[in-house]
Amino acid sequence: MTSILNRLAAGTAIGLIASSALAADVTIQFGHDNKADPFENPAHACTAVFANIIGTDTNGAVEVEVFPSNQLGSAQEHVQLVRDGVLQATLTSTGALASYYPRIDVLNLPFAFANDGSTYDVFDGPFGTALAADIEAELGDVKVLGFPDTGGFFAVTNSQHEIAKLGDFDGIRIRTMTLPSHQAIMQALGAEAYPLAWGEVYSGLQTGVIDGQMNPVPIISFSKFEEVQKYLTLTNHLFSPYTLLMNRAVWDGLTEEQQDVVRYAAKSCVTASRGLSRIIEGSDRGLAGLREKMTVTALTSEERDAMREATQPVFEAYVAENLDEKAVELLELFKTEVDQANATPYIE
Repeated sequence: MTSILNRLAAGTAIGLIASSALAADVTIQFGHDNKADPFENPAHACTAVFANIIGTDTNGAVEVEVFPSNQLGSAQEHVQLVRDGVLQATLTSTGALASYYPRIDVLNLPFAFANDGSTYDVFDGPFGTALAADIEAELGDVKVLGFPDTGGFFAVTNSQHEIAKLGDFDGIRIRTMTLPSHQAIMQALGAEAYPLAWGEVYSGLQTGVIDGQMNPVPIISFSKFEEVQKYLTLTNHLFSPYTLLMNRAVWDGLTEEQQDVVRYAAKSCVTASRGLSRIIEGSDRGLAGLREKMTVTALTSEERDAMREATQPVFEAYVAENLDEKAVELLELFKTEVDQANATPYIE
């Protein structure tokens, strides 16, 4: 923690020296764990838009300093730093947030969504509002500003053989986050779940410690997993958004007008993350490029149904046994909103 504080102090001092004549009334230091390229990953696209809108629309009264690539600690440490007010904002994954808010695990209901549009409806609607309110109530010292896209639906890659049906998972060692629910899902599919820290995934794939992993297509692409994986299956089994958090005291210290700007910036941040995710998926930096280097398989509706039937009861039992009644209530609301979103046509 001391080294993190030193880095923050150094960065702040440099910023003050360089721009003392234009000092902001409020500085929001924003940490995240992705690369500093707004055209390569949804996280930095989100933060770049967020920072630009706030700085511009407040005429510099509120400035956002972005610290990407885990400069100030891990994703999990970012959450605590925001709670402590050392950092003022972060994007956190479900895995990192679960240490502080275990109910976030309800988002891991497998094979839930029919399409990307359904995810937008759910997280921008009553469920997203209820989830944000519950996170704020439990943590007490944060403001939830939205649920940006991490890259879209999860796909599965592996080095052993094509996965086109449920039985193809048998014996494949798949890396998961350190979330027991992810491990339960992979095991229900017949795979061997192997939790591993993100920084060790590429080397684990390269050395054969693990056979495969699961992540959204943009993450697979910018992580260059095609160098160490032969097969990619579009399972679309999970959608796991970021949670955009701000320190509550900083939020409360903003004027009403400044809060309106931050809300608008956060909404634009979410939109940017979704847009870039879809662009990467459809470009040479996503599926089109990966198809030239990997065998890409889309599941049939029958196989997707079989995988849903194998995994959803296991997941729901996990939630009932390991989380509290409030989590079960959130899961029921999630299922209701997902079903409604899946049934809603794009055009009436």
